[in-house]
Amino acid sequence: MNGKQVIQIQDLTRYYKGRTEPAVDHLNLDVYEGSVFGLLGPNGAGKTTTIRILCGLLAPSSGDAIIDGYSLKRDLVKIKRLIGVVPQEIALYPTLTARENLLVYGGISGVERSELKKRINKWLDVFGLEKSQHQQTCNYSGGMKRRLNLIAGLLHNPRILYLDEPTVGVDVQSKNVILENLMEINHKGTTIVYTSHYLEEAENLCSHLAIIDEGRIITRGTLNEIQKEHNMNSKLEDIFLQLTGKELRD
Repeated sequence: MNGKQVIQIQDLTRYYKGRTEPAVDHLNLDVYEGSVFGLLGPNGAGKTTTIRILCGLLAPSSGDAIIDGYSLKRDLVKIKRLIGVVPQEIALYPTLTARENLLVYGGISGVERSELKKRINKWLDVFGLEKSQHQQTCNYSGGMKRRLNLIAGLLHNPRILYLDEPTVGVDVQSKNVILENLMEINHKGTTIVYTSHYLEEAENLCSHLAIIDEGRIITRGTLNEIQKEHNMNSKLEDIFLQLTGKELRD
């Protein structure tokens, strides 16, 4: 693909204490500006570890990543200004209201107060949370919490947005609103790096894909490129099972 490489993962490796095999094993991967990049794999494949390293939440054992020209090892403070993170775990203060949560997260991200209020109003409306914005989030449904979690990662208009299982466990309506708005955000220029177990969703959402297993990339490219490489004119789910096997993963 032609275009700027906004993320260049270089020989990235991560060992966890007490384990002899690496969770991420000499990973090399490029993500292009403006893409929706799906990082897919079975449970324990290394997806979340990779995302956590790229966000600066975990240090790599070796290797580096260059993110918009900045080294993960040397320029983490600069990188954190460029990225938004929506973790798999709901990261909200349960006794605060939705608006109070967003004021906290927007303040941490450095958004100026008057501008922050405008952005909060916009996103609460877009994600259907305006009427419930003064409720404590402990009283929110799972879908409402997912939508609010996403807003918290968007308030500072990140250039790169990391999403770890953004639609897990939500109702169909919430999933639809989340995916529609992710496409809109991407069309306006935000690069999205996304993990999911929902392969049909990934097939529809992602412009580029990589399948990871045991910490290593086993295939990458557009869906069409992956189909041609493996001589399989199949759905992503069928290719995934062919490449990673059908054994259960826990």
